[in-house]
Amino acid sequence: MTRINSKGRDVKGAGGEGTRPAESLSVDSLSVESWLVSAGRERHAGAPLNVPLMPASNFVLGGGRVYARNEGVPGWEALEEILAGLEGGDAVSFASGMAAVAAIFDRIPVNAIVALPMDCYQGVLSLAEMGQSRRGWRIERIAVTDTAGWVRACGVADLIWLESPSNPLLEVADLDTICAAPRKAGAILGVDNTFATPLNQRPLELGADVSVHSATKFIGGHSDLLCGVAIARDASLCAELRRARALAGATPGALEVFLATRGVRTLALRLDRAQKTAKELAERLERHTRVSCVRYPGLRSHPTHAAAKRQLKGYGTIISFDVKGVAADADGVCRRLKLIQHATSLGAVESTMERRALHHGQEHLPETLLRLSVGIEAVEDLWMDLEQALGEG
Repeated sequence: MTRINSKGRDVKGAGGEGTRPAESLSVDSLSVESWLVSAGRERHAGAPLNVPLMPASNFVLGGGRVYARNEGVPGWEALEEILAGLEGGDAVSFASGMAAVAAIFDRIPVNAIVALPMDCYQGVLSLAEMGQSRRGWRIERIAVTDTAGWVRACGVADLIWLESPSNPLLEVADLDTICAAPRKAGAILGVDNTFATPLNQRPLELGADVSVHSATKFIGGHSDLLCGVAIARDASLCAELRRARALAGATPGALEVFLATRGVRTLALRLDRAQKTAKELAERLERHTRVSCVRYPGLRSHPTHAAAKRQLKGYGTIISFDVKGVAADADGVCRRLKLIQHATSLGAVESTMERRALHHGQEHLPETLLRLSVGIEAVEDLWMDLEQALGEG
């Protein structure tokens, strides 16, 4: 069982002001499951069991907090403490995952080289293309599986940006090798760890500089918030990201942080249930007559199964599969869903599915590729819905 070393240390607040008492982290070593439930809570007599929701934009002067955009509201410390412990670094929460990514990209100088995966989230690609037009960045696109290409990029690129598993082809990069490669002085190696979650993968331990999550997804887990978190290995980078957050106003609201903290408490339970179901569904889809290809890192047929087996603690909850026929056939499958929601995003308690090539920047994908995010519903109910939506071959 994975264990977290809490070290009994004080945890800095969002603006560097205030601390969470060390007594709240008095246990030297905890399992991940226990850390998720216990971290970030006050433990003195009379303290509320849960971190209170405090909708305040400013504070009476003299107490450390001045303005919520800069110093945050009580509650940020708890979320950041939980994620920092899971990833093994210092955490900064943002208004969204893209806000966290933008804060990192904003540190990249003019005329820089930016290495991105071929299978890249379209928002990140758009951000890089904006840097190309405004700052003269040179973008290098590298296949997730081209380990040698990534190692070469580490020596020349100013930003090495990896998504593993990737979206939506679910390719697993050889992070062990890539993160260990010598990097250009001042370069940043970042990993979007959203699909894996910190329970299945810890990029900072492998040598990455920063790990990013769209907390909108698995961290929150209930499709009811927008939030992002960046966890940096180096405290100085974390401080720069906090400053960038304040200057850009990319601060999460009090309600969003409250919901994300409440949601992450059950991450271990949700992930365990959903990824067991996902593996079963992936195996059944692989045998279905209406399906031509299934992409799931837990399948032996997946191109990066060996890397996933070596590197990940679990294979995740996302399945991508191609329906036989043309785009209209895949759209028809989505329209016939009854239990699974025909919606975008992922990582929540409810299962969702969509045709990814509909989105801007995803036109390179197979036109019949469907991305299924498996929730916590009963596996037989989900399979019944998939079967009736797919129809007969």
